[in-house]
Amino acid sequence: MTEVWPGNPFPLGAVWDGRGTNFSLFSENAEGVELCLFDSDHEETRIDVTGCTAHNWHCYVPGVGPGQRYGYRVHGAYDPSSGHRFNPHKLLIDPYAKAIDGPVRWDRANVLPYVPTGEDDADLELDDENSAPAMPKSVVVDQSFDWGGDRRPRIPWADTVIYETHVKGFTARHPDVREDLRGTYGGLASEPALDYLEQLGITAVELLPVHHIADEHFLVEKGLTNYWGYSSIGYLAPHALYSATGHLGEQLREFKGMVKALHSRGIEVILDVVYNHTAEGNHLGPMLAFKGVDNQSYYRLVPDDPRFYMDFTGTGNSLNPVHPSVLRLIMDSLRYFVSECRVDGFRFDLASALARELYDVNRLSAFFDIIHQDPVLSQVKLIAEPWDVGEGGYQVGNFPVLWSEWNGIYRDSVRDMWRGEARAADFASRFTGSADLYGDDGRAPMASINFVTAHDGFTLTDLVSYNEKHNEANLEDNRDGTDDNRSWNCGVEGPTDDPDVLALRGRQRRNFLTTLLLSQGVPMLLGGDEIGRTQGGNNNAWCQDNEISWYDWRAADAELLSFTRRLIGLRRRHPIFRRRSFLTGEERQESGLPDVWWFSPEGRRMTKRDWERGDGHTLGVFLNGEEIPDLTERGERVRDDSFLLLFDAGPEDVTFTLPTAAFGDAWELELSTADAGAAPGSVRWEARSEVTVMSRSLVLLRRVE
Repeated sequence: MTEVWPGNPFPLGAVWDGRGTNFSLFSENAEGVELCLFDSDHEETRIDVTGCTAHNWHCYVPGVGPGQRYGYRVHGAYDPSSGHRFNPHKLLIDPYAKAIDGPVRWDRANVLPYVPTGEDDADLELDDENSAPAMPKSVVVDQSFDWGGDRRPRIPWADTVIYETHVKGFTARHPDVREDLRGTYGGLASEPALDYLEQLGITAVELLPVHHIADEHFLVEKGLTNYWGYSSIGYLAPHALYSATGHLGEQLREFKGMVKALHSRGIEVILDVVYNHTAEGNHLGPMLAFKGVDNQSYYRLVPDDPRFYMDFTGTGNSLNPVHPSVLRLIMDSLRYFVSECRVDGFRFDLASALARELYDVNRLSAFFDIIHQDPVLSQVKLIAEPWDVGEGGYQVGNFPVLWSEWNGIYRDSVRDMWRGEARAADFASRFTGSADLYGDDGRAPMASINFVTAHDGFTLTDLVSYNEKHNEANLEDNRDGTDDNRSWNCGVEGPTDDPDVLALRGRQRRNFLTTLLLSQGVPMLLGGDEIGRTQGGNNNAWCQDNEISWYDWRAADAELLSFTRRLIGLRRRHPIFRRRSFLTGEERQESGLPDVWWFSPEGRRMTKRDWERGDGHTLGVFLNGEEIPDLTERGERVRDDSFLLLFDAGPEDVTFTLPTAAFGDAWELELSTADAGAAPGSVRWEARSEVTVMSRSLVLLRRVE
């Protein structure tokens, strides 16, 4: 008989102390809890958990240590109509598990809490089949790790360049990464991967979700998986299937090793986190963890009909951060990954859902208040995806100080600009940091995470190659994914051998990259865009864990990669492109010129009519390197070169007349998207000279003395 001691209610989860393990599980409405231990032969030992303090059910089991697999069975009312769905026949994952041993094996047992009749009211009848054979098990871990001389890079926001990527997709086909490490945390930590990222010049990787994932059953039936990973079921456990070394706690050590390796190259780690919903779906979804531990506490239920779930996410449920213990879980998860795993920040998926106190989005909700007061979390990078699918959920520009936001308006305006359908005024606002969105509440240009492409949508190559989505591989008859792509195929849909179309697509890719990396704010590059990665026109590859999503390194576009490296290096060398304060159009540093000055192709200041034109796709901008109000870390004034950018997003070549000598006596070519190989300084112009800019291209000039 297993010896059991009372144990302690805190900390929650399974905590090994060298002699045994303390187990603690929150459930406010449970009537009883069983701890289930599994041996190597999958035999189950059940232990009644009798200690209950502040709704935390707890016990201590001497002799249990790292590698022990476990789960819970929670007893209580099965009454969906009142919001309770307790079913002790279903094994449950510990919400505080630090490791989970693998996927749900749907074919081995019924993990639904009800008898699946196919009817919409099927969930009203409890199912008594044991789900343990199908369920992944939680794992007791040894949290010790040799961090050695690890130091957080602590890159200032203004100097940050984010690279959004997928742990698996980045190295799954990388020929220089050891085969057993491809597609894993270890693969991302390998020398070839680290060398590539360091040479590219990015300062942070933003990883698609790495909290433990559970694939939806309908995907498994189709032979697909939730590749993007927005189906979290373990908020303190790195996803086991990204581990090369094992699933019984080894994944945690490997994840920490990846963070340490990236830090050694000066690269920060930002995690895309999904606290707005879980993998358990709606009232007909599976019972994996939260639904069986305490459905009424963990989820937002319809107030007058708690059988059903509030759904601000489009996934069937919404987690309930209004409940103190659920909010505590989210905060404990965040602190754990910062303190124990040393990550450097988070991007919050559908962050507006977390801000909802009742129905309305409340920017001063408890979630934000606690983060602002937390001495750990307030010091890391915080990025919001500032929308959800509920009413009033589009909240770009409305998040509090300390937060940066994915700027979807930037994406749309820049895409419109380069297909010739933007007002010059709209583009100029985005290019200069979106002061209209972030300038009135104490934030700075760094509040804007600028992006042209992201995991959700076309890749850069597909953006210039397809007018329509091509999502047939998702097996939904091409109905899924957005139709609002703001893309342009440059004359031919999909692959082509036409040299003129290919040349135009090449310019367009360089236009987007140059605009992104020279805009004020924080640039986010979609991983693979720099090598020409394509998804064949699929703009919703969330379920494509295959060559559609994985990087094809053998087909990498070397010239595009070289151009991207050059752009990132240019941004790094010149603080004029990464100001810490908004441009004003005024002179404040006694340089004799404003910090920014916009002009027409005639070399004259833009008029109101110029700004409002619907086809305003030709414009120039002067950026004054002598009007930067920022200071160095030693308190010295920042000075830089001054630049002119000449934009021609139209179908015809445009001749620009350069501004008067007051802005600069002479200018040299820095780069041209029409001629990627042109060397800096290879061409020189005097003030008031004429510069012809090729259609659909831009030219960057640097002032010379």
